Amino acid sequence: MAPVHAPIRPGESTADLCDRLGPLARVCGAPLRAYGGLRQACAPVATLRAQGSADGVRAWLEQPGEGRILVIDGGGAPEQALLGDRLAALGLANGWRGAIVHGAVRDVAALAAMDFAVLALGATPRRAAGGGAGTPGCALELAGVRVAPGDWVCLDRDGVVFVSAPRARGTACSARRP
Repeated sequence: MAPVHAPIRPGESTADLCDRLGPLARVCGAPLRAYGGLRQACAPVATLRAQGSADGVRAWLEQPGEGRILVIDGGGAPEQALLGDRLAALGLANGWRGAIVHGAVRDVAALAAMDFAVLALGATPRRAAGGGAGTPGCALELAGVRVAPGDWVCLDRDGVVFVSAPRARGTACSARRP
């Protein structure tokens, strides 16, 4: 991953980021809940569209994370978890800071004990079926907010804010998500 200058200052809160950047700070309005033990983080993002299958999530988290946060578009489906404690532990071991799931997670007690940011729409005990790698590295749209590979995300108890990095690029592969 080529070095990119962070558009977010170290330790900057989402509120301060919004004040400083105004409309360039894209606030995600999805009703995400925090499940991981890491409750505040700012990092570059990697993206994955993974509706109905956790295979692509595993494939990404097996790769060196380099401090990134994986943004997963699961289509908002609450029926199957795309991330649980084993995948989160895999990501943590490979240098990922966390995952934002537009869908469900599981193993929430274990996730809460990990130094890994996990935000999701909800939780379910049912894991996602296999059967597809998803579409990695493409632009997504979550709750009206465009998220592209290389963008930066800042999350804390106030919310989730995305900021474009100067060299952020991605191909569109998304449909609108509520």
